[in-house]
Amino acid sequence: MMRLWGRKSSINVQKVLWCLAELGLKEGEDFERIDAGLDFGKNRTPEFLALNPNGLVPTLEDGDLALWESNTILRYLAHQHDLSKRFPTDIAGQYSSEKWMDWQLGTMWPTLRVTFLGLTRTPESERNYGAIRKAYQDTNALLGLLDQQLANQPYCSGNTFNIGDIPLALCVSRWNLLHQTFPDQTGPRLTLHNLDAWMKRIEEGTQYSLVAEKELNIVK
Repeated sequence: MMRLWGRKSSINVQKVLWCLAELGLKEGEDFERIDAGLDFGKNRTPEFLALNPNGLVPTLEDGDLALWESNTILRYLAHQHDLSKRFPTDIAGQYSSEKWMDWQLGTMWPTLRVTFLGLTRTPESERNYGAIRKAYQDTNALLGLLDQQLANQPYCSGNTFNIGDIPLALCVSRWNLLHQTFPDQTGPRLTLHNLDAWMKRIEEGTQYSLVAEKELNIVK
């Protein structure tokens, strides 16, 4: 049985849980999940560091293989465990999806993360509200690029839901929640009709609801 280390509140753990759900794999039957990170600890133990020297979640054990980096885990699961062909396997679809995964990890999330950490993990007395607002507004501009892509196709890589949609949708979910929870601190949320329609398709046609956050875990 596979073992997944990580708390459900982590966006990167949520990516993996969502992918596992799309593949029809169930916690307790097909994989074991161990809460780790933040208040749960365990991620600095010798056992965990032997699997992932970064001491971060998620970490996936599958037999003798130990993987970290959430987007790599998604790629592995789609390649190794997608017996029902949930995700497209054609070369164009695969790499069109993966470019957006890399963009999410290297461009969009580092920007939005400033706002997310600033408003949910930083004590109010220590918050830099100028940086928080700027990062949110910069994320507006970045998501405008995704909105342009979605004007021509229903999903990030084409006509079919793909693994690249998973990290993108989770970031957009947090972008929405941040504005709903802290509208004065984030400034306006850009109206992106194509992106909103895509999120509706995601909510109605996938297992997104299993990992969707209803509210943010906020440090007062």
